[in-house]
Amino acid sequence: MIISQNTIQQILSRVDIIDIVGSFVKLKKRGTNYLGLCPFHNEKSPSFTVSPVKEIYKCFGCGRSGNSVSFLMEAEKYSYVEALRWLANKYGVEIEETETSPEYKQQQQVADSLYIINNFAQQFFSNYLLTTEEGRDIGLSYLKSRGFREDVIKKFQLGFNSEHKDGFTKVALAAKYNEELLVKTGLVSNREGNLYDNYRGRIIFPIHNQSGKVLGFGARIIKKNDKAPKYINTPENEIYVKSKVLYGSYFARQAIDKADECLLVEGYTDVVSLHQAGIENVVASGGTALTPDQLRLIKKYTNNLTIIYDGDGAGIKAALRGLDLALEEGLNVHLVLIPDGEDPDSYVNKIGATAFANFIASNKKDVILFQLNNALAEAGNDTNKKSIIINQIAETISKVNKLEDFSKQQAYIKQSAEILKIEEKGLHALINKFIRDSVIKEENKTEKRELLINNEIPEPQRNDFSNEAYSFLYQDQLQEKAITGVLLKYGDRRWDEHKNVAEYIISSTIDEDDNVVINEEDFYKSIDDIFDDKRVVDIFVLYRKWINNGKTPTLNDFTYNENSEMVQLAIETTNHPYELSPKWFEDEKKNAVIDRIQRLSYEDFMEQVVNNADNDQSVYLDYIDSNYKDEVEDVLIYLKLKKVKRLIIRNEKDYNSVTSNEDLSLVMKTHMHLKGIQKALGEKKQIVYYPF
Repeated sequence: MIISQNTIQQILSRVDIIDIVGSFVKLKKRGTNYLGLCPFHNEKSPSFTVSPVKEIYKCFGCGRSGNSVSFLMEAEKYSYVEALRWLANKYGVEIEETETSPEYKQQQQVADSLYIINNFAQQFFSNYLLTTEEGRDIGLSYLKSRGFREDVIKKFQLGFNSEHKDGFTKVALAAKYNEELLVKTGLVSNREGNLYDNYRGRIIFPIHNQSGKVLGFGARIIKKNDKAPKYINTPENEIYVKSKVLYGSYFARQAIDKADECLLVEGYTDVVSLHQAGIENVVASGGTALTPDQLRLIKKYTNNLTIIYDGDGAGIKAALRGLDLALEEGLNVHLVLIPDGEDPDSYVNKIGATAFANFIASNKKDVILFQLNNALAEAGNDTNKKSIIINQIAETISKVNKLEDFSKQQAYIKQSAEILKIEEKGLHALINKFIRDSVIKEENKTEKRELLINNEIPEPQRNDFSNEAYSFLYQDQLQEKAITGVLLKYGDRRWDEHKNVAEYIISSTIDEDDNVVINEEDFYKSIDDIFDDKRVVDIFVLYRKWINNGKTPTLNDFTYNENSEMVQLAIETTNHPYELSPKWFEDEKKNAVIDRIQRLSYEDFMEQVVNNADNDQSVYLDYIDSNYKDEVEDVLIYLKLKKVKRLIIRNEKDYNSVTSNEDLSLVMKTHMHLKGIQKALGEKKQIVYYPF
């Protein structure tokens, strides 16, 4: 079932953002806005602003921004639908759901039933551990012998199941739970038509999803039994998919967000022990290689991952599994190895919480350089093995291939070349080869890349620099944000008697006129050619789609959108750290300020704005607002310059392939002409960088 648009609109119409944010943050009224300490990073001076008029929040310290829905998604790590359900419950909105396919409806019914059974089982096991004589004598005494306090046991909802063959099964059947679904949860086994408990004589670790519901269980045997596995885990079903789960993430999510670091360990007991020691930003992988879904779950909270594993050979290999995937996700990965013979659980109990935290802080190793040094130590003087290592490290570094990681990639190249005692240039070339191969593979997979190639857009793999170096040289994120901000702020205002601002910007962007209107697919292709930031592309495409359907979108249509990245960009480009001064409304003062603004060069003016050099400069917002056409023209010059840049790149490519003097002369004339246009555009008006 899907929440209907009518319900969503009812929810959003009743939401009070001060009420929502105020339940998490202490807010004080400042002018028309409210101010408080940001809940997403540590700060002493408040920079977290909430605007009840715009229904948005923005932290001018860490940059986080959003609306009531996205605040709940950030603070509680809810999904979009979970946040809407929470708000509906708070404001008494009855949720209306649209019908979906019978198959999907059946799947949802099964999932709901599995959650109900798991909740029943968790309560049964926890009660058995804490309230029965057998549970306390065997299960609780075992946990306490491992150093676990009762309050932590209750927090993680740990439980115990006796060795009776069907103790839980009988209670579940008596409660009228479906036999087939009991087997599907893994709690019960069916052997020749007879049902038995699956987790006999074991400590039970419930595994929770991001909203605290029990997805499944891990069950650890207590008595020594060589024939039985140490752990039994829930089989995969409609709600439990092992590759998408990290144990303890429900309890760690806010601590990870606050610390801006996720500690990753192997086992359930490692997580519980570290939480008990006050180190709460920790999750467990269950001893398996990290998967893309698990890494994306971590990245919801932080970009910093520290892997804490045993210091033996098996622990090192386990820690390095999934490394390339972590780098591809843009995570900063470090490794801490616990001394031989210890694991995080035993070591924190041995040396204490403070010493353990200090040990983690002082023993972090860069995981790429550790992998390189470890491989070289194993290779010794074997030149063939060293050659393999060079290829492996080049491929690994090639995964660090995003714009924000460009400088980090260069640092890895320099350090790795020194360790390997090879030339940087050669390692750089090898890394670029892996990047080119990766890009080509991706092109072959996606129709979008094929369209780009057919349109002869210059591709970075055809040059001597990496894909991200290309982006680094030609991408201008601030100007793209400026264009988006102008579109969202002034889009519904009149440009002339025929067009509003949005229509003028969009038609100028793709050279569309009233007589030739391109279709949606070609529009996307054209926009995607111009802008590097995919969020900008999405906003332009959605804006044009609404215009063509007769809708005039407002800023709220973008700040209350399911696409969280679109929401972030919309707020980032339209919200400012300044409020209009009451003095603005005193005509004499207003005119004096405008006169001063007009006398300043853009460079000097923007420097004053950024440095907050003048108490009256908040009035610049209203001044610029009243001169929106000038602002529109300024940002459109950037578009024209970018198009010229593209043409220059294509022309330079033609230069490398000319075979006659006539062709060479034409290419040179074209180059000079384009350079002339570029210079004229640059002189016409200074390009403005807005202080977002």
